[in-house]
Amino acid sequence: MYLSVNPFETRVALRENGRLVTYRTERHRASSLVGNLYRGTVTRVLPGMQAAFVDVGVGRDGFLYVREAGAVVDDYSDLFLDEAGEELAPPANDATIDELLREGQEVLVQVVRDGLGTKGPRLTSYISLPGRFLVYLPTIVQRGVSRRITDADERARLREIIEEFDDPGGWIVRTAGEGQGAAELEADRWVLRQLWDRVQRVTEGSPSPVLVHRELSPALRSVRDMLTESVRECWVDDVDAYREAVELLDQRDAALVQRVKLFRRPGDLMAAFAIDRELDKALRPKVWLKSGGYLVVNQTEALVAIDVNTGKYVGSTSLEDTVFRINIEAVREIVRQLRLRDLGGIIVIDFIDMEDAAHRLQVYEALAAELQTDRARSQLLPMSDIGLVQLTRKKSRPSLDVMLSQECPYCHGSGRIKSLATVCLEIRRELLTTAERERAAQLSLVVHPEISHYLQGPFREVLREMEEVHRFEVVLRENPTFHLEQYEILS
Repeated sequence: MYLSVNPFETRVALRENGRLVTYRTERHRASSLVGNLYRGTVTRVLPGMQAAFVDVGVGRDGFLYVREAGAVVDDYSDLFLDEAGEELAPPANDATIDELLREGQEVLVQVVRDGLGTKGPRLTSYISLPGRFLVYLPTIVQRGVSRRITDADERARLREIIEEFDDPGGWIVRTAGEGQGAAELEADRWVLRQLWDRVQRVTEGSPSPVLVHRELSPALRSVRDMLTESVRECWVDDVDAYREAVELLDQRDAALVQRVKLFRRPGDLMAAFAIDRELDKALRPKVWLKSGGYLVVNQTEALVAIDVNTGKYVGSTSLEDTVFRINIEAVREIVRQLRLRDLGGIIVIDFIDMEDAAHRLQVYEALAAELQTDRARSQLLPMSDIGLVQLTRKKSRPSLDVMLSQECPYCHGSGRIKSLATVCLEIRRELLTTAERERAAQLSLVVHPEISHYLQGPFREVLREMEEVHRFEVVLRENPTFHLEQYEILS
């Protein structure tokens, strides 16, 4: 696990078996609201949509659906099973929206999903407070264990512990709770109950709209949710973030403290571990397989289409065997791409046609098994006779492509390029690396005029940081013939 923190963004990357499977970035100018609790005011009730708009003070009204049950706990463990193996359903509610809410009413809500485009954040009135090992559901009476804990005896042991909790509301054991004793779960329970008590006190004493609880910083949230026993080491490149991570783990899971390591070398953490190179590939539509076959990943407004192709692989026995081998190899890469690119919604996979029904079944079962490694909830439909597979995958944030790029002005929207903020942050990292290597007191930076305007406007703190913190001057020059992503640093 790699955690890079600077004044402008927090980046988190996760490798499994040497391959990048997760990458998240949160720009501090537009931090995620997911997990925040607000006391809001209902501004509109829409019986025709069975929903309401709620002003929570973030500029755009949030959307609250009548049956929004707050089943989303966080980005990493959001699907739980009861003892019978069935998904825990939200509380039944047959009331209509106008029976539950009225304009001007004050309500306590939690952000489930950030606003996308012109849409405001999606809200829930079913509050969930994630801890290290547990999730507290103060408004829902239920007990559950993460679906990723599969051992029946362990599930029964954990459920027996939480059944003894006499607090109002419900409890869920997170994946990180596997193997933890009653004392560790009790300590986490105490922390969450204290948090809920503080939320209630703030809610009662504050007029709406008001933020009553802010989720942890992106760095600490990542440590809490992603740093489990399965993570061998976690590299952090910021001293303050390192200390906060160690303090959090020391309080909640001291055995993992030694796995957190401070990156002390000069230069960028992600570049040092070649994460950036893998990330560049994740933004390309074509993904090569080791055999010579390849995938084509296309995102549209309606769905995501993934096409499997034979490419350079010709096999050695028969066409059917060649096709089957490529499809099997493609399965693991497809799921990796879903996770890495944060692809959600409707996904259609076009495998290469297979004549043998047994081969189609094997590929389908391999895909179903591989999806079990994905923390996001998905529903998989059977494969058609022509090799098409449809699935839905829970969407909780913009995809990696949307986060890191914008519509390309050179192709009028038919493709995408890196956003101004992404280019400026890349320039910042390259400036620091060059200044360290050259021991330079002054660097000349040549960029496209739009990048120049951005560095002197919304991102002027970057140049100020170079001079005031890192003690070297940046002479900015414009070249209108440059591509928007192109820049040159001269010492």
